[in-house]
Amino acid sequence: MKKKILALVTGGTFDKEYDMITGKLYFKDTHLPEIFNRGRSTLDITVRTIMMIDSLEMTDYDRSVIVENCKRANFNHIIITHGTDTMTKTAETIAEANIEGKTIILLGAMIPYKFGMSSDGFFNLGSALAFSQTMPAGVYIAMHGECFDWDDVNKNRSTGYFEHIKKD
Repeated sequence: MKKKILALVTGGTFDKEYDMITGKLYFKDTHLPEIFNRGRSTLDITVRTIMMIDSLEMTDYDRSVIVENCKRANFNHIIITHGTDTMTKTAETIAEANIEGKTIILLGAMIPYKFGMSSDGFFNLGSALAFSQTMPAGVYIAMHGECFDWDDVNKNRSTGYFEHIKKD
């Protein structure tokens, strides 16, 4: 029996598109259904867009909306697309809500999916789907093929990679 997975969309670079006229990135709609189709996914996935914003513009209220969607969801396996700049803050907020019995994986992309083969979004999404089905209940971040505990990860802004927090 397939596990049911909820994919919550919040925006971030993952779903941005490029406007050739203005040279700016913008949001139109999520690319998740297209990616699942392209990846030939046979998983039972429900996609729900709750917001389309850059994570640098995300407020505490926005994070509370994400938490409420996780709490109310009739799913034990949840993935959340999110901007990488504040992903760890949202993961912390979700973890502090003490949502029991659910595996929640946040993922993002450093390069928009619509940029094609140079985007890491496709890889990060596939990893998040796998981790959501295999990790025990808790809150995690999936980036670069790794699954990080929410409280043991940091985005290294000089390299653009997520890393385990170096403990003293």
